[in-house]
Amino acid sequence: MLHTRTRAEEYPWEYHYHPEYELVCVLSGSGTRHVGRHFSRYESGDLVFMGPNLPHAGFGLNASSPHEEIVLQIREEVFEQSILSRPEMAPVARLLENARYGLYFSGDTKDRITRKLLRFLKLSPVERFIEFISILHLMAIAPEFMIMNPSLQIPSLVGKNSERLQKIFTYVEQHFQEEVDIRDLAALVSLSVPSFCNYFKKVLNCTFTEFLNKYRVQRACTMLQQEKTIAETCFDCGFNNVPYFNKVFKTVTQKTPSAYKKERRLAG
Repeated sequence: MLHTRTRAEEYPWEYHYHPEYELVCVLSGSGTRHVGRHFSRYESGDLVFMGPNLPHAGFGLNASSPHEEIVLQIREEVFEQSILSRPEMAPVARLLENARYGLYFSGDTKDRITRKLLRFLKLSPVERFIEFISILHLMAIAPEFMIMNPSLQIPSLVGKNSERLQKIFTYVEQHFQEEVDIRDLAALVSLSVPSFCNYFKKVLNCTFTEFLNKYRVQRACTMLQQEKTIAETCFDCGFNNVPYFNKVFKTVTQKTPSAYKKERRLAG
């Protein structure tokens, strides 16, 4: 029903998805949000609520300090069977619909829910369920939130294409350092190249090249924090030349690699 844990290094930060709703509370520090097509940086912790089948990277991605988070994963039937049937839960129903596009919370709302989640770990199963309802209600009425992918249709499309999409994600994770030939990927999922391009654009609302570049930049951010040079990072992430790497990196992060590297050094 409700599955709760704290986690750090053991959880994969690669782009992935799953059928459960997920509430992620990063207790402190900074890192990167990559939810759907949304890509941004958080500071001093984070609080994100995601609906089923919304692709996302783990929130330890590019963390600049020891990373610890509390995670609640909730199966959809929990809401259907014991929560949404009640008329007073209408605000929660709207919250769940918005969560399908990814939500992050800030300000006092984030602080209050973080405190609740820290207490949550010490409660009995019955007390946890009651507190969970309280957390849902607080998120449902909170003014301090942002929808990360307001026009995204990924969740419904992923459910229909999960096996094919997961093959693509896995291939990118395993081959991002190499020159990726789109013909190989198209063959992997039994599509022609034009059909593959149309399929990918429809499901993720971006081209495959845009997705691959963003994934490579995620990896580059981690490498730059490990004191690799910009040139080393460029080629280790699958880019063919440094000027193009600099251009793509700035497009994704709004910073040049050198500015990002300097900023992380000062933050550390």
